[in-house]
Amino acid sequence: MANLGYRTIHAEQKQQQWDNSVEPIMRVEPGTTVKFEDIDASSGQIEPSSTADDVRAMDLSLINPVSGPVYVEGAKPGDALKVVMREFVSSGWAWTAIVPGFGLLAEDFPDPGLHIWRYDTDFRSPAAFGGMARVPLKPFCGTVGLAPAAPGQHSTIPPRRVGGNMDIRDVSLDVELYLPVEVEGALFSLGDTHAAQGDGEVCGTAIESPMSVTVELDLVKDGGGRTPRFATDRPVSRHLDAKGYDVTMGIEPDLMEAAKNAVRNMIDFLGKTRNMSAEDAYMLCSVCADMRISEIVDQPNWIVSCYLPRVVFD
Repeated sequence: MANLGYRTIHAEQKQQQWDNSVEPIMRVEPGTTVKFEDIDASSGQIEPSSTADDVRAMDLSLINPVSGPVYVEGAKPGDALKVVMREFVSSGWAWTAIVPGFGLLAEDFPDPGLHIWRYDTDFRSPAAFGGMARVPLKPFCGTVGLAPAAPGQHSTIPPRRVGGNMDIRDVSLDVELYLPVEVEGALFSLGDTHAAQGDGEVCGTAIESPMSVTVELDLVKDGGGRTPRFATDRPVSRHLDAKGYDVTMGIEPDLMEAAKNAVRNMIDFLGKTRNMSAEDAYMLCSVCADMRISEIVDQPNWIVSCYLPRVVFD
């Protein structure tokens, strides 16, 4: 459908929960482009001058706000909302944190950690992780979703059937994301802008960067499925593939334990081969290592692998 206009949602127009009773900020026709200004996953609690003490002091109830909602005319339950990210405008800085009590290895890392990033706003140059590594960038929104049909307030932290905090790196520029509509008007919101992330986001944070995002919203009648899906006509990991990978595994009868051990083994590997602290290795895995289920049929043990791209050490 042809683009029908350009609308803007400002930084203060946000909420902390999914709730289908919230009045929409705007109503748009299918095919409209909407700019979401100044998305910030920390709600301003982390700044370029912040330290790990600021991570410890964070009010977690303010984490991961979403901007919206946007009412899309004609959207009904059973339809799909087609969402395409058209532009990211970066602030040029970002953060990655170890948040106590959060992340895949929360029991291994009880203390807060923080790394502040600076990077070129065109996303073309890798971002430096101190003097240890340089991470290629690929901006996307960690949280993209619709209001659920269930009444009341729902946390923005877990993903849902209608999308939400999915943290899927490959839902990036010009990728077509299809979200199942459960309420009239769809009630679309987004948040949690990332400059880069590994599949799994294992420490719980990516390269969390305040940005503005331009999104095209369209409607597919009767196109809704049980869960979101996306489609892309281009390679998804070319920015990481150039030099190959080091890969560690977890082999356990429980997939979650296998995932944890794959990351633990990578942290140990980076300590031995790169002289990295466990905290730095954990954060680096979160922003660029990919978690994969390598084997899930040969019971009783399953294999989860952690792929760390060697290109980050060039």
